[in-house]
Amino acid sequence: MQPTFQVYQHESNAGVLEGLREYFGCGRLSHKGPNSSVMTYSVYARRDLVGRIVPFFDEHLLVSKKQADFERFREVLVRMTRKEHLDPKGFEEMVRIAFEMNAHGKQRKYLLDDVLIGIPRDCTPGASRSDVKIQSEPHGDMGSWTEMIQPALL
Repeated sequence: MQPTFQVYQHESNAGVLEGLREYFGCGRLSHKGPNSSVMTYSVYARRDLVGRIVPFFDEHLLVSKKQADFERFREVLVRMTRKEHLDPKGFEEMVRIAFEMNAHGKQRKYLLDDVLIGIPRDCTPGASRSDVKIQSEPHGDMGSWTEMIQPALL
């Protein structure tokens, strides 16, 4: 699980995203996709999320439905700090919280049940298995997971 703070703008407004990067002193700018005119400001590092992004939005509340999404985002980070994501039950609860964010987002590619099916019930989340690689999409939303079966080694 990789919590990520993202803000999107058309490339003609990239200055807004550059301003965010300068203000917070962290994160990176990139195009949303290889042929996209949409730019993304992304913060991936948990220390920056906990130390810079969350405190800012705790002090400057959002005046939209995004406030509820932010509170869920903060909850996932708090639980990760407590290492709850290392327990299968805790991990599943965090996936459910993440799926409540941006519930109507057009980026959502997978149903919650499809994601939960991919969570092994008999091992620690993130533990390696030789036949399955779970990855998140860098520009999708937090709930977008795919499973890719690796070819058998000869």
